[in-house]
Amino acid sequence: MTRHQGRHFLHIPGPSPVPERVLRAMDMPVIDHRSAEFGELGKAVLSGSQKIFKTASPVIIYPSSGTGAWEAAIVNTLSPGDKVLMVETGHFATLWRQMAARWGVEVDFIPGDWRRGVDPAMIEEKLAADTAHQIK
Repeated sequence: MTRHQGRHFLHIPGPSPVPERVLRAMDMPVIDHRSAEFGELGKAVLSGSQKIFKTASPVIIYPSSGTGAWEAAIVNTLSPGDKVLMVETGHFATLWRQMAARWGVEVDFIPGDWRRGVDPAMIEEKLAADTAHQIK
């Protein structure tokens, strides 16, 4: 029989258990998203976000998972057939490459060691070889 010492927390990126204090804070009636109360809450959240990020510029909240934001970044900045240079720096870089390829983006992928940063000379070499400036 497995014994647990309280709630298990998975401390990695991605879905993880929610702390008990957060669950208790969420235990409130849902606010109508078309109400004035919701609008005021939204303004307070965005204003508070400006303070957190130390900016006077507008803060935009993108309502999706990180993967949704990746997809939005690709489809709003690149077109099928565009060429990009990517570097293998870990699992997320590999997933980013796969998503870009699914959208028809031509990916020049520099293999790397996940435990170390990329050698800047490799990037410089690839960009210097792109004399037609096809890499976006």
